[in-house]
Amino acid sequence: MKPSRMSDGGGISRRNVLIAGAAAGALSACGRADGRAFLSSDTHPADYPTVQAVDEMARLLRERTNGRLDVKTYAGGQLGSERDTLEITVFGGLDMNRVNLAPLNSIEPMTTIPALPFLFRSNNHMRRALDSAVGDEILESLTRHGLIGLCFYDSGDRNFYNTKRPIYTPADMKGLKIRVPNSDLYIAMVKALGADATPMSISEVYQSLVQGVIDGAENNWPSYESGRHFEVATYYSLTQHVIAPEVLVMSRRRWDKLTPEDQAEVRKAARESVPFMRTLWDRRVDAARSKLLAAGVKVNEITDPAAFAAAMRPVWDRYIVTDDQRRIVQQIEDMAEAE
Repeated sequence: MKPSRMSDGGGISRRNVLIAGAAAGALSACGRADGRAFLSSDTHPADYPTVQAVDEMARLLRERTNGRLDVKTYAGGQLGSERDTLEITVFGGLDMNRVNLAPLNSIEPMTTIPALPFLFRSNNHMRRALDSAVGDEILESLTRHGLIGLCFYDSGDRNFYNTKRPIYTPADMKGLKIRVPNSDLYIAMVKALGADATPMSISEVYQSLVQGVIDGAENNWPSYESGRHFEVATYYSLTQHVIAPEVLVMSRRRWDKLTPEDQAEVRKAARESVPFMRTLWDRRVDAARSKLLAAGVKVNEITDPAAFAAAMRPVWDRYIVTDDQRRIVQQIEDMAEAE
C-alpha cells in the first residue's frame, strides 16, 4: 500500500518519516508488547469531549473483550500536531488518531464536503447527515489513504467574532482582518465574504487581537470562551458558516492485523462513543454560552443567511468538482428539508 501524500509540499517529509519511526519505537515501550492497547493521539486536553469519548470507547472494548482490547490516549498534543500525527498513523506508528477535517482535505476530496461553508443548516442537520450512509461513504473514502474512518465527533457551529462591529450581512465583513486556520478552504471562504483572511495558529489569536494584528476570528462557543478571545473581540455574530465534524481514524496497517470479529468490536465501540461525546459537547457549549452572555458579549443573529450562502457558490464550485461529491452534497441538502 502506497502511503498518502500529506505534507505541505505534496509529499511525506523526511522529518515526519523520522518522527514516525521514533514514535513507533518509543510508543512500543509504552504498552504495545502485549498487543492489547491501541495507542491514540489527540491535540485536545484530557477533559475535552473527544478525548473522553475515546476513553468511553476504551471502556466498552475492555468490558466486551475482558480487557483484551483497550485504548491508551496521549492527549494535549503530546505527540505533536495533527498533521504530524496523521502521517505517523498512516505509517503505523500510531494505531488511532482524532483529527480535524483540515489535514484530511488535502489528501481526500470527499472529506471537504462536511467542511463546506453554509452546507449544514444546523447541528441536528449535520448529525442526521453524517449518521447516515452519506457519512459512511465519506469515512470509507479514507481507506485508500491508509486510514480507517471509525466515526465523526462534533466540533460545533463556527461563528465570526471581532473587535469592530456586529456582522449582519456580508457587507459588514468588508475590510475586516479575520484569522483563519491554515486551510485553503477557509481562506477562500473569508475572501468571498469580502474580508481579509489571515492564517495563523490558534495560540497566536489572543495576542494578535490585543495588538490589532487582526480584527477578529471565527470559532465555536467553547473555543471563543476558553481562548479568552471574548475579552478583546466582544462582537459574536451567529453566522454558523461552518458546522464541520472531527474524525476518529485508525491506521489501516493496524486494522488489517485484527480479526474480523475484533474489527467489528472496534467499529461498534467507536460508533457507540458518538452519542456519549455529543452529550458532553452540548453541555460544554451551554456552559460556555452562559458564561459569555454573563460577561456581556454582544451576540447577534445575521439578517440574511441566503446572502451569505450565495457568496459561497464560487467556493463550492472550486472544491466540489467530482460527480460523487456533487451527489453527496445534494443528498445532504435534501436532508435539510426535514429541518
